[in-house]
Amino acid sequence: MLMATVMKPATPPVMPRIAPREELNPFRIAQIQFDMAAEFLKLDPGLRQILRTPKRVLEVSIPTKMDNGQVKVLTGFRVQHNLARGPGKGGIRFHPNVTLDEVKALAMWMTWKTATVNIPYGGAKGGVICDPKRMSKTELERMTRRYASEILPIIGPSTDIPAPDVYTDAQTMAWIMDTYSMIVGHEVQGVVTGKPVSVGGSAGRDEATARGLLYVVEEACKLKKISLRGASVAIQGFGNAGATAARLFAEKKAKIIALSDTRGGVTNSRGIDPFKALRYKERSGTVVGMPGASRITNDDLLTMKCDILIPAALENVITLHNADAIKARIIAEAANGPTTPHADEILARRGITVLPDILTNAGGVTVSYFEWVQNQEGLGWDIDEIRARLQKIMVRAFSDVVDTMRRHHVPPRHAAMILAVSRVAEATLVRGLFP
Repeated sequence: MLMATVMKPATPPVMPRIAPREELNPFRIAQIQFDMAAEFLKLDPGLRQILRTPKRVLEVSIPTKMDNGQVKVLTGFRVQHNLARGPGKGGIRFHPNVTLDEVKALAMWMTWKTATVNIPYGGAKGGVICDPKRMSKTELERMTRRYASEILPIIGPSTDIPAPDVYTDAQTMAWIMDTYSMIVGHEVQGVVTGKPVSVGGSAGRDEATARGLLYVVEEACKLKKISLRGASVAIQGFGNAGATAARLFAEKKAKIIALSDTRGGVTNSRGIDPFKALRYKERSGTVVGMPGASRITNDDLLTMKCDILIPAALENVITLHNADAIKARIIAEAANGPTTPHADEILARRGITVLPDILTNAGGVTVSYFEWVQNQEGLGWDIDEIRARLQKIMVRAFSDVVDTMRRHHVPPRHAAMILAVSRVAEATLVRGLFP
């Protein structure tokens, strides 16, 4: 009976008072989540200040020559939140709405994410304020290489290892690796992860986030007595993580009833073929308008009735304003920070299980770790070994979170945060302060 009920969110511990107006600043949200765990763990005030403050923040200007000959100066960031457990690890995103507070929040979440799955990394993140959809490939390459040269003093295979994120990919990582290697004068494959396999990338990296999410959802479904076969799944965001998740869940005979991208969404209660959706998007640039499905908005997708809701886009999509309307039984966060603290409280009261980002989407950073290990040791693991290792780590991390839930009678996000913060706090205390 305990196994069947453990995933029902318990009453969360008392959180720091939140202002009546919902907080949507991502860094403030990250700090609110940390403060809850710190209060629960009764951390020393000085240690709290260390763990809630980024270790290093770098802002750079990126002069970039455009194809028309003009020079545009863009702004980029690299934030290292905490390095107590190992080198910084975190992606780089190219997006017109990137802000420093967003990058600081993402770096903090990376600290907790790597600790939740217990891999030897700290947390970091990068971003450039740009619109890659309006840039040519040559413009993107010039901008990426200049950005890499500007953040080069604080990145490296033993200090801080970037990876792909929103609107960056394996090609982006290859440009960064090549730029770094040319400047230091020798090949350094381990400076980034998520590279093409031809230049030291790992098998399975492109599917890692979605596959790790699948492993976590499978474990949650076992506890909640939900059969994944025939379960209805709605996915907001049809980028790499969302599209791959749609394919993997369909392979498990789940029914994909809704998909969306930045232009809107589509739904069909009888199911959507993710392969047809991907081919349609490759031709038209969006899933909207694909045959055999009705159009819906992104907001409608979030509140439709389904067994599993997968937010796989950006942060702050499940908020105080729509949490009461959510009808999913499980929310599996493929995106970083999609649920606000107010929404978390509402969903917990309503008995909806939220599988938190720092656990559920940690498959990407886990396989990034595998890639880094392979680069450091000159190894090459095949896809079967990668998947087996990933499943072992994700299932173990899920078990650790569930054990924490049972021990402290808290819902999944609180448990994951308590687990992660305790691990980072221990490493920080053991290392001590310098000088």
